[in-house]
Amino acid sequence: MDEQTFNKLANAGYTIRPASLGDIKGTVEMFNLCSKAMIGAPEFTEERYMKEWQMPNFDLQHDTRLVITSTGQIVGCIEVWDVWEPPVHPWMWGRVHPEWEGKGIGTAMMGWALERAREAIPRAPKEARVSARAGTVNTFSPAKELLQNMGMKTIRYGWDMLLDLTEEPPVPVWPEGISIRNIRHPEDTEAAYRADDEAFEGHWGYVETPFEEGFKRWKHYVFEIRKPDPSLWFLAMDGDEIAGMVTCRAKADDDPDKSWVSVLGVRRPWRRRGLGLALLRQVFGEFYRRGKPRVGLGVDSNNLAGATKLYEKAGMHVQREYVTDEIELRPGEELQKE
Repeated sequence: MDEQTFNKLANAGYTIRPASLGDIKGTVEMFNLCSKAMIGAPEFTEERYMKEWQMPNFDLQHDTRLVITSTGQIVGCIEVWDVWEPPVHPWMWGRVHPEWEGKGIGTAMMGWALERAREAIPRAPKEARVSARAGTVNTFSPAKELLQNMGMKTIRYGWDMLLDLTEEPPVPVWPEGISIRNIRHPEDTEAAYRADDEAFEGHWGYVETPFEEGFKRWKHYVFEIRKPDPSLWFLAMDGDEIAGMVTCRAKADDDPDKSWVSVLGVRRPWRRRGLGLALLRQVFGEFYRRGKPRVGLGVDSNNLAGATKLYEKAGMHVQREYVTDEIELRPGEELQKE
């Protein structure tokens, strides 16, 4: 990999090298300072990020770079994620310590990331379009300006939505023939993955992935990184079929008093019957009984399945907006499904 993009920083006394698991503590401390500047709260834990960096097919030596001061302080980190097959939309994710903004660190890191992202091109199907993507909270100007200065264009908006649980939510009304139960792990694991994958195949950003690859990464993310509580993972069953499901966390990343809906999905044959709203009210009621004052979730603001209208109907409002930016690396046929 050509490291010329970092030459100016090296000449200024910074060390640039790949990350290692031994860098977790200093890197997460820097991430949380950035989160406080961006959204007013820390978001990361060492335990979670250790598992992030151990995701199958993610190679710290090849896929990351740290920027470190002469005193050993980590002031920048950049990652390129192209672990999905096919790797048509590599994701670039980075942070610069708030006190070191404006020194060219972000520009150098993104320059390296764009070159690294180009390595996905020969691995993608011959006729496929390949583009690199990155995102930020919409109110954080330094990151937005950096992405725009790199030639990236905003292509999508996402929302964090919130409901204050000030009163007991309405009880769920289940469609005829639907029963609800908690997941049983590991017996339900493969069926849950297949239901999840099918429910989101029309979602923006979805690219069909071979089963073994997708299942392996999904299991690592769900069971190693997020470590779900089975009592907060509900399956809506139609006989032996999973019609829909909702998975939750008792604590959101940015607020321990906010619970979080990680996934809410309904398979196509069971849509337009009120199942999504029933699942949502199921978890709202559960969190209300547990004494949680609020609950949040994330959603694509242009979701074609009507998710935003569903959440608004359930009483939720937009708390925070994110942008996704893109730069095309190779023209071709877009494999992403809408």
